[in-house]
Amino acid sequence: MVPTASRLRAVPLAAALLVAPLPAAADAPVPPLRAPVGDHATVAAQMRVAARELRLRAAATRAIARARRTAHAALRRLRAFERVPVPDGLEAIAACESGGDPGVVGGGGQYRGKYQFDRRTWRSVGGAGDPAAAPEAEQDARAARLYRRAGATPWPACGA
Repeated sequence: MVPTASRLRAVPLAAALLVAPLPAAADAPVPPLRAPVGDHATVAAQMRVAARELRLRAAATRAIARARRTAHAALRRLRAFERVPVPDGLEAIAACESGGDPGVVGGGGQYRGKYQFDRRTWRSVGGAGDPAAAPEAEQDARAARLYRRAGATPWPACGA
């Protein structure tokens, strides 16, 4: 290849550019390349962290919704018990059995609550857990159910 006039002029120009000093901004150190957010080494790492945060936020949202549903269901159950009228005979039984105190435990721990339920009888009228720990409205409703079913016979000492 034969050098042309334009190539001969370009060689000294390129040599001058190579030896010329760089502008001041070019002398500054070049920062390492980073993902735009979070100081992650790669964009993929940043995306993994973001996806994990989204999963955690979604799990927390589901847990909050589940807790709200549980609380609303418990409130509905309590409101249902509040609407149950307590027969006059039951008021007398409660006064005799426990003095009307829903947290009383008697009979060496066998009889519990305002109406002194044993656990088997409590479960038979739909109760769960400890009768003495149940709200008074629930104890009244379950005692009313038992009273409608069997009269005063479940309370032999106070019901006769």
